[in-house]
Amino acid sequence: MFSEEQRTWAEAVKRRANEMGFDLVGITGVEPSIFAGAYREWVEQGFAGEMHYLTRDLHRRLDPAELLPNARSIIVVGMNYANTDNPGVPTDLAPDTAIFARYARGDDYHDVMTPRLRELLMYIKELAGEGTEGRIYVDTGPLLEREVAQRAGLGWFGKNTLLINTKRGSYFLLGEIITNVLLPRDTPALGGCGTCTRCMDACPTQAIIAPFKLDARRCISYLTIELKGAIPEEFRPAIADSGNRIFGCDICQEVCPFNIRRSVPTEEPAFQAREVTDYPPLMELMALSEEGFREKFRKSPVKRTKRRGLLRSVAAALAQSDAPEARVALKNAAECETEPLIREASEWALEQQSASSISPSSIKGQ
Repeated sequence: MFSEEQRTWAEAVKRRANEMGFDLVGITGVEPSIFAGAYREWVEQGFAGEMHYLTRDLHRRLDPAELLPNARSIIVVGMNYANTDNPGVPTDLAPDTAIFARYARGDDYHDVMTPRLRELLMYIKELAGEGTEGRIYVDTGPLLEREVAQRAGLGWFGKNTLLINTKRGSYFLLGEIITNVLLPRDTPALGGCGTCTRCMDACPTQAIIAPFKLDARRCISYLTIELKGAIPEEFRPAIADSGNRIFGCDICQEVCPFNIRRSVPTEEPAFQAREVTDYPPLMELMALSEEGFREKFRKSPVKRTKRRGLLRSVAAALAQSDAPEARVALKNAAECETEPLIREASEWALEQQSASSISPSSIKGQ
């Protein structure tokens, strides 16, 4: 089916991808998704929350061939972003310390991966010659990335819905090149979680409602990143209860045996933690001005949520703080903050602090 030349091209592309810093690389075809029915049902049940981009262009999202005329192959890459604190966060963190998701502690992965994929596409064009076309995606288009990654052999689906590589775990960011060049396909990845339910049991908001099914509306990552408005009050305590996860959450990955035993720290300099994302004090973040936020999080994934989204989550975390300076900061934000989202979250946090300060003993003594 595939010529010797095509096989040579495929091996050359994989070598070049590895040289560029991509830890995983595989190739698959452009066949329609086999999960079309399940995906449509997931969307119809409202589990995507306010991520409306996941509900648009379904015909294209479910059929990669629609994304490029004469598309024939998809090259899928994975880049490791695991930090040195694996498997979990340090146990000796000071109170009121913020936790950022691992992928967000360094530079924006879009800025890291996209230029390299462009370079890889140019290399493919050099190999295959005139008429070669391609389109690049880094979490930026209507493509079911994890499904094509599984088909390309990069990993299999865990019960937490993430892609797990048997040898390396799940701390990988994905990128794709769809091209009209026909290349040999890799064998789809096989594997499974067995009877393990650690991710489901550990999720502080029970967002994994069944094996392989996530209600994004309950997920801390969704609530602190994707949700643009106020976090529903029923989920706000989980921000602090989870260890002050104010931007994203890795709990379902931290408890996964494949990450505990097999993930290794990334060697990519761009993904090393910045000072501002390396377990900073919540108070330091709460004090950020608009200018300070832009300066601290320049070229960072955190800029996606904007200052108002980040400080909304920080305020929710401070609701359980007993530090006097936390109450002062929240009071100042409630009275002086111009962003309604931050002001409302701060007012709520103050109410929670006041309620918790009324102990049973103090009530009894009245």
